[in-house]
Amino acid sequence: MSNIRFGDYPAGYDPATHGPYDPARYYGKPDTPFSDLKLKEVPAWIGRREKGPRELMGLLSRAFWRWQHKYVLPRKTGIAPLAQIAVGGSMFFYYLNYYRIRGHRNYKYH
Repeated sequence: MSNIRFGDYPAGYDPATHGPYDPARYYGKPDTPFSDLKLKEVPAWIGRREKGPRELMGLLSRAFWRWQHKYVLPRKTGIAPLAQIAVGGSMFFYYLNYYRIRGHRNYKYH
């Protein structure tokens, strides 16, 4: 187990090199973007990824902060973040209640 505690900066972050800390940026070793991969390179690319709860939480945190910087934190934000939350919540609750509401389908009998 490493000696990194909860709330510390990522291991690759260096204030002298990177400047102010940005929670939406990945400070690890750069790799080929997923969109630039060929199909035969995908298994090797996945094999190079670090897998674990800490890395998953870092991925989710960076995704959340990128969404915040793009939709919520700009000075003149629109209705997009509210619409995204409403649609996401609707899809989530539809998934939770699917087995209850599937019996209410309308069938056309001939």
